[in-house]
Amino acid sequence: MKSITVKFALCVLCLIFTLFLITFTAGSSLARTEFISIGTGGTGGVYYPYGGGVAEIWTKYVKGVRAVAEVTGASVENTKLCDRGETLFGEIMNDVAYQAYNGIGKFKDKPQKILGMFEMYPHHFQIVTLMKSDVNSIYDIKGKKVSVGAPASGTEYKTNLILQEALGIPYRDFNVFRLSFTETANALKDGTIEVGIWDVAAPTSSIMDLATTHKIKMISFTPEEIKKIVDKFPFYSEFTLPAGTYNNQDYDVRNPSVWNTFICNADVDEELVYRLTKAVFEHQDYMMKIHPFAKYTTPENAVKHAAIPLHPGSIRYLKEKGITVPDHLIPK
Repeated sequence: MKSITVKFALCVLCLIFTLFLITFTAGSSLARTEFISIGTGGTGGVYYPYGGGVAEIWTKYVKGVRAVAEVTGASVENTKLCDRGETLFGEIMNDVAYQAYNGIGKFKDKPQKILGMFEMYPHHFQIVTLMKSDVNSIYDIKGKKVSVGAPASGTEYKTNLILQEALGIPYRDFNVFRLSFTETANALKDGTIEVGIWDVAAPTSSIMDLATTHKIKMISFTPEEIKKIVDKFPFYSEFTLPAGTYNNQDYDVRNPSVWNTFICNADVDEELVYRLTKAVFEHQDYMMKIHPFAKYTTPENAVKHAAIPLHPGSIRYLKEKGITVPDHLIPK
């Protein structure tokens, strides 16, 4: 009798232990934290602080998510990282997005597995030299030392399209430097280069810093040059940078503009993308404290300026807000 009682007690203990393990495992699963990495850009541009703001919002307002912004080479690198699943989220320019999704241009026959989440803000192609320079037009860069942007960045990508393909100014016509925004500003200061190119929201910190210590000159595109660019690449549009954007810039500057898309890997869970998209739009006021251009991060612009189809999770949120998503932005 005593043996039966002991066996019964052992069975009960085993049952309790099994139930404990099941409960603990289930609880751990439910409490599991999703770690998210966002591909941004260099610290001298807007991508990094903007991505940092998104990471803070996701960590604070999306249950079970911890996000961090990673310094990267920006658009092209972010696209490749996202396609490979190394960082599931990233910030890229729409010219890169369009060609990457469709497998054309530098991504010829290699379409990337990406979808859009929302539109961020427009970028402006800013060509900067010092006031003492004899560079007064885009064609004056021939023979000069020119920073075309960091390797695998959206700036370098756009520089290639605009100069070589649209305006017929091949890289062989000038001395090419591939520098980050901060490196470009420093190289202009010390005379290592004569011209720097930024494709970034304005004003940007690295140009502002340069303009506080040196008198700068910003090169404006002519209407004919803008037309050539837009005719060749319709995802670009004309933008006028108003006088006073930077110190001692007392004239308007005409340049080609492109929007930026916050992307994700196409296989990311719909429910997660829905919650992440919702958090960004519902805390836009916080994003605007990071950079005033976040005022463009709206549900309406998510469809108005998108260059590639949107993720089903983003589409779900937009439809809840009464936004009509056109057929060409719905992934097949």
